[in-house]
Amino acid sequence: MADPFRAEMRNRTMAKESVKIIANNKKARFDYFIEETYEAGIVLHGTEVKSMRMGKCSLKEAFIRIENGEVYVYGMHISPYEKGNIFNKDPLRPKKLLMHGYEINKIVGRVMQKGYTLVPLNVYLKKGLMKMEVGLARGKKLYDKREDIAKRDQRREAEKDFKVKNLY
Repeated sequence: MADPFRAEMRNRTMAKESVKIIANNKKARFDYFIEETYEAGIVLHGTEVKSMRMGKCSLKEAFIRIENGEVYVYGMHISPYEKGNIFNKDPLRPKKLLMHGYEINKIVGRVMQKGYTLVPLNVYLKKGLMKMEVGLARGKKLYDKREDIAKRDQRREAEKDFKVKNLY
């Protein structure tokens, strides 16, 4: 006979998703309005995965292109794995992203519209697999960026005032 307590605990642990963020692209959210986000798998080699698990990845100058119905990320830097010797790949090689065909078709339609682009938002480890959050974005104008900076400064001031008031 199955123990109901153990079955319940097994269901609870399976329901939790552990996500470890490896790299975040803060500049993308500052430079673009993010309209939609998609989750994509990344095609990597063994030493690249080991290096990324150690957190040695950068999205600062990364960009995404769609070529022949396939999605690629360029400029994503993965530092070579120290113990990888001859198995290390080029740190800046283009990496293929794995997405559903209907998602790619939808994105292609939107990107052909004026002002839309694809940007990498962050890379994370989910259920043992490397994933990338891809955003369909529209570029911000200079006055939009200034507006964001002003809002951020106001929020910081409010938090600072609140903290000072709570000390007394």
